[in-house]
Amino acid sequence: MNDFKHAKEEYEATPIPAELEDRVRAGIRQGKANLARRAWSRRLGTVAACFVVMVGVLNLSPTVAAAAADVPVLGSLFQVLTVRSFTDTTPDRTLEVEQPAIQGGGAFAQQVNEEIQKRVDAKTAEGEQMVAEYKEAFLATGGTQEEWEQHNIAVSVTYQIESQTESTVSFLVESNVSFANAYWERTYYNLDLAAGKELTLADVLGEDWVTICNDSIKAQMAGAEDSSVYFAAEQGGFSTVDETTQFYVNEAGDPVVVFPPYTVAPGAVGYVEFTVGR
Repeated sequence: MNDFKHAKEEYEATPIPAELEDRVRAGIRQGKANLARRAWSRRLGTVAACFVVMVGVLNLSPTVAAAAADVPVLGSLFQVLTVRSFTDTTPDRTLEVEQPAIQGGGAFAQQVNEEIQKRVDAKTAEGEQMVAEYKEAFLATGGTQEEWEQHNIAVSVTYQIESQTESTVSFLVESNVSFANAYWERTYYNLDLAAGKELTLADVLGEDWVTICNDSIKAQMAGAEDSSVYFAAEQGGFSTVDETTQFYVNEAGDPVVVFPPYTVAPGAVGYVEFTVGR
């Protein structure tokens, strides 16, 4: 007992270093930080687990997927969603890209997605090249960098869904450079995802689709408020539709035949559309 009392007295008599309080406080802070990290790790684990569950729900439930991603649902197997969306601004231009892709549909959908990817990349590169060439010409003819930046040039590649059913979707991918009307281009996709093929005018209108389209388009041209806006056939204007004629299917299920600028009317008219009733 005397040994214990002596040891206690020596311990209590030991001088306390001045920096001890700082070390203790530092140890407390470190301990709290470690606890916070462990708690944050647990939260991250919970979030990751929830994310995995949510991804599973999105993959299993098209309805939930549409609500979460704000994308249209095609039946229980297919959906069109935005896989790449960004805006990039420099002193030379603003680049806007919104790229669609089809989820589901197997090899056919994958083939379409790859084609869209190539188109978006190509049109983005073409737009950038046009801007670079235009800037070079602008500066070479006396323009200044400050004047150039006031042009607010935009290059965009976006898409728009025109219609959808349980197994089909009709949408367009549009590329545009703001200073060049000639670089306004639309590509239409009319897909039967259940059958794994592109829809044609013949699929929508039947075997007599050429006559049906031609009669309808000519009648609409003749009955227009200003029919003179359309080029005559002998001037290179409309004569007949064929397998390369662009179209989309509207919400009513009717095909809408589309002609690019300068094909059936002056470029200022833009894209010309004719709805062909079935």
